[in-house]
Amino acid sequence: MDGSALPLWIYLAVSVMFVGGALQKALASHLSSVAAAAPPVAAWLGAAVLWALCLPGVLPLTLCLACVAFAVRKRKTPDVLSACGKAVLITGCDSGFGNATAKHLDSLGFEVFATVLDLSGDGARMLQRTCSSRLTLLQVDITQPQQVQQALLDTKAKLGLQGLWGLVNNAGVCVNFGDAELSLMSNYRSCMEVNFFGTLSVTKSFLPLLRHAKGRIVTVSSPAGDQPFPCLAAYGASKAALNLFINTLRHELEPWGVRVSTILPSSYKTGQASNHAYWERQHHQLLQSLPPALLEDYGEDYVTETKELFQNHTSKANTDLSPVVDAITQALLSPRPQPRYFAGPGVGLMYFIHSYCPFSLSNRFLQNLFVKKKLMPRALRAEPGFDLNASLNNNNNEEKL
Repeated sequence: MDGSALPLWIYLAVSVMFVGGALQKALASHLSSVAAAAPPVAAWLGAAVLWALCLPGVLPLTLCLACVAFAVRKRKTPDVLSACGKAVLITGCDSGFGNATAKHLDSLGFEVFATVLDLSGDGARMLQRTCSSRLTLLQVDITQPQQVQQALLDTKAKLGLQGLWGLVNNAGVCVNFGDAELSLMSNYRSCMEVNFFGTLSVTKSFLPLLRHAKGRIVTVSSPAGDQPFPCLAAYGASKAALNLFINTLRHELEPWGVRVSTILPSSYKTGQASNHAYWERQHHQLLQSLPPALLEDYGEDYVTETKELFQNHTSKANTDLSPVVDAITQALLSPRPQPRYFAGPGVGLMYFIHSYCPFSLSNRFLQNLFVKKKLMPRALRAEPGFDLNASLNNNNNEEKL
């Protein structure tokens, strides 16, 4: 090996290690546990090819960056912070993620303030029965500003000068199913009132306590706020507004030392998911509210199929809520919480496809992931030359793709 070849090999080795690690980290942020468990061969190979084409003149800069990265990795930091002496407020604890998170954080030693819609409901009684005396129940409808303010006064009275370490924005609703044109305006308003304006009201009210403690804001949102899931326009629009607000808040609160994270769960069986009467009531209300001409264009069978698809999807949803509870806990206790947590199987892969794959592929993936319609609207079926069997075959072929 001649003398001129040695610096090039050193350059390539250091460059591949540095850039390969960065690519592996970026990939892992999208593919979550799947990428973390898989061998990072693709990341290293891609880095080698990319940087082999570069000129070795940037070797000194590369070495400096590699040394800095190595020093940062070697810094000793605790895996998690202690929950002792920390207070957290969680909204929507009657059931689902909020109820499970309240119990888990109480078991870790947090002082938990759990808001519920009904203090005499099953969820509230279970929390009283199973949790420690540190847990405080607050009856709060987050769409009612006076109730939010009363919860703030009660929390401040109990905390004194301590401050609030964490706010978990969990309360939310999904009150619609169906095409955007078929969704009632009342559904759009209800979703926005709870998912966006209610969360906004709680966050703004408790921010002084959070800034005082240099604490954390953790918000349970939805991938529907970032990606256009069919038949979820009202819910997705409210979550999109929420996601933008939270992302903006993350930048604005950084100088105050308040860390802001978003939890993006996959499909879980919570709320009204298993309530057959709820779906039938929603379906009946929709049929009664639609203008006759609009119902004629789409067809009652089309609306009924959508309801059945939603019921089928929710019946297969995951009943183990621990991935979401664990993500919330990490966001509250990690020394360096992530801006986003993908909670549940498939969410990281879905975001990876949405971010890096061609639109035609990501769009088809999304359509076949959620509500896979078989029927066309009645007006389209009545058009000359329309072949329903051919349409169904095309849909089936897309699903195989």
